[in-house]
Amino acid sequence: MKLKFNIEGKKTHDVGYRVLLVNKAVSLGVNNFYTFNTFIDGVQVVIAMIEADDEIIEEFKAFLYSTRPKEAEVESINIEEYKISIPPIERCMQAFQIEQWAKLFKFYQNGSRK
Repeated sequence: MKLKFNIEGKKTHDVGYRVLLVNKAVSLGVNNFYTFNTFIDGVQVVIAMIEADDEIIEEFKAFLYSTRPKEAEVESINIEEYKISIPPIERCMQAFQIEQWAKLFKFYQNGSRK
């Protein structure tokens, strides 16, 4: 089964949501998972796509509804079936790593190294 989750709210970015979701997916043994931040109609949205057996997806869903980062302000969680292929979870982890390197590069570019 493949599902797509849209987690919308006033504060869903920069609170550790994606890392929380990836860590849960890893703990469940999920092989195909991806998550990213975006805006829809000016609202912060974390999008997550997962492909796994029904039992694992149900456990992931329960986690999603019961757990969120401390500073997150979620207004809704929408779930829909997903038809497109979902990349291996390692690709998501690589994207995180590149994102962190970019932040570090920017930090040093701004002269914050002094």
